[in-house]
Amino acid sequence: GMGIGGGTILIPALTMFLSIDQHKAQGVNLLFFIPTALIALFVHKKNNNLEFKTALPIILWGVIGASLGSLLATSLKPELLRRFFGGFLFIMGGYEIYKGFSSKKSDFFQKK
Repeated sequence: GMGIGGGTILIPALTMFLSIDQHKAQGVNLLFFIPTALIALFVHKKNNNLEFKTALPIILWGVIGASLGSLLATSLKPELLRRFFGGFLFIMGGYEIYKGFSSKKSDFFQKK
Protein backbone atom coordinates (compact mmCIF):
# COMPACT_ATOMS: atom_id res chain seq x y z
CA GLY A 1 0.00 0.00 0.00
CA MET A 2 2.58 2.78 -0.32
CA GLY A 3 1.76 3.44 -3.95
CA ILE A 4 5.05 1.87 -4.96
CA GLY A 5 5.69 -1.75 -5.95
CA GLY A 6 6.92 -4.58 -3.76
CA GLY A 7 10.46 -3.98 -5.02
CA THR A 8 10.79 -1.30 -2.36
CA ILE A 9 10.97 -4.17 0.14
CA LEU A 10 12.27 -7.03 -2.01
CA ILE A 11 15.36 -5.31 -3.45
CA PRO A 12 16.74 -3.96 -0.14
CA ALA A 13 15.99 -7.31 1.53
CA LEU A 14 17.91 -9.20 -1.14
CA THR A 15 20.88 -6.84 -1.03
CA MET A 16 21.11 -6.38 2.75
CA PHE A 17 20.12 -9.79 4.13
CA LEU A 18 21.23 -12.12 1.35
CA SER A 19 24.15 -10.02 0.06
CA ILE A 20 22.93 -10.28 -3.53
CA ASP A 21 24.45 -7.79 -5.97
CA GLN A 22 22.18 -4.84 -6.88
CA HIS A 23 21.89 -5.85 -10.55
CA LYS A 24 20.76 -9.37 -9.66
CA ALA A 25 18.33 -8.11 -7.01
CA GLN A 26 16.67 -5.78 -9.50
CA GLY A 27 16.52 -8.62 -12.03
CA VAL A 28 14.82 -10.88 -9.49
CA ASN A 29 12.35 -8.10 -8.75
CA LEU A 30 11.51 -7.79 -12.44
CA LEU A 31 11.01 -11.56 -12.72
CA PHE A 32 8.56 -11.43 -9.81
CA PHE A 33 6.75 -8.53 -11.47
CA ILE A 34 6.01 -10.26 -14.79
CA PRO A 35 3.53 -12.95 -13.56
CA THR A 36 1.84 -10.45 -11.24
CA ALA A 37 1.40 -7.96 -14.08
CA LEU A 38 0.05 -10.64 -16.43
CA ILE A 39 -2.51 -11.80 -13.87
CA ALA A 40 -3.57 -8.20 -13.18
CA LEU A 41 -3.90 -7.59 -16.92
CA PHE A 42 -6.06 -10.69 -17.32
CA VAL A 43 -8.32 -9.71 -14.40
CA HIS A 44 -8.72 -6.13 -15.65
CA LYS A 45 -9.49 -7.39 -19.17
CA LYS A 46 -12.08 -9.81 -17.77
CA ASN A 47 -13.72 -6.98 -15.79
CA ASN A 48 -13.70 -4.64 -18.82
CA ASN A 49 -11.43 -2.16 -17.06
CA LEU A 50 -9.01 -1.67 -19.96
CA GLU A 51 -9.05 1.17 -22.46
CA PHE A 52 -6.80 -0.10 -25.24
CA LYS A 53 -6.72 3.27 -26.99
CA THR A 54 -5.18 4.79 -23.85
CA ALA A 55 -3.08 1.76 -22.91
CA LEU A 56 -1.26 1.20 -26.22
CA PRO A 57 0.85 4.42 -26.17
CA ILE A 58 1.62 3.84 -22.49
CA ILE A 59 2.72 0.28 -23.24
CA LEU A 60 4.84 1.40 -26.18
CA TRP A 61 6.66 4.13 -24.25
CA GLY A 62 6.93 1.84 -21.21
CA VAL A 63 8.73 -0.82 -23.27
CA ILE A 64 11.05 1.81 -24.76
CA GLY A 65 11.76 3.33 -21.34
CA ALA A 66 12.32 -0.08 -19.73
CA SER A 67 14.73 -1.07 -22.49
CA LEU A 68 16.74 2.15 -22.20
CA GLY A 69 16.66 1.96 -18.41
CA SER A 70 17.93 -1.61 -18.39
CA LEU A 71 20.79 -0.68 -20.73
CA LEU A 72 21.70 2.21 -18.44
CA ALA A 73 21.39 0.09 -15.28
CA THR A 74 23.64 -2.67 -16.60
CA SER A 75 26.29 -0.12 -17.53
CA LEU A 76 26.43 1.34 -14.00
CA LYS A 77 28.54 -0.03 -11.19
CA PRO A 78 26.43 -1.87 -8.55
CA GLU A 79 27.32 0.67 -5.82
CA LEU A 80 26.20 3.62 -7.97
CA LEU A 81 23.02 1.78 -8.95
CA ARG A 82 22.33 1.10 -5.26
CA ARG A 83 22.77 4.81 -4.48
CA PHE A 84 20.38 5.83 -7.27
CA PHE A 85 17.82 3.29 -6.06
CA GLY A 86 18.20 4.51 -2.47
CA GLY A 87 17.73 8.12 -3.62
CA PHE A 88 14.64 7.12 -5.56
CA LEU A 89 13.18 5.39 -2.46
CA PHE A 90 13.99 8.44 -0.34
CA ILE A 91 12.22 10.79 -2.76
CA MET A 92 9.20 8.50 -3.11
CA GLY A 93 9.01 8.04 0.66
CA GLY A 94 9.04 11.80 1.18
CA TYR A 95 6.34 12.22 -1.43
CA GLU A 96 4.15 9.57 0.22
CA ILE A 97 4.60 11.22 3.64
CA TYR A 98 3.71 14.61 2.16
CA LYS A 99 0.69 13.13 0.39
CA GLY A 100 -0.43 11.45 3.62
CA PHE A 101 -0.21 14.65 5.63
CA SER A 102 -1.92 16.75 2.98
CA SER A 103 -4.84 14.30 2.67
CA LYS A 104 -5.26 14.11 6.47
CA LYS A 105 -5.18 17.89 6.69
CA SER A 106 -7.93 18.24 4.08
CA ASP A 107 -9.95 15.44 5.75
CA PHE A 108 -9.62 17.20 9.10
CA PHE A 109 -11.22 20.42 7.84
CA GLN A 110 -14.13 18.78 6.05
CA LYS A 111 -17.49 18.60 7.77
CA LYS A 112 -18.73 15.12 8.54
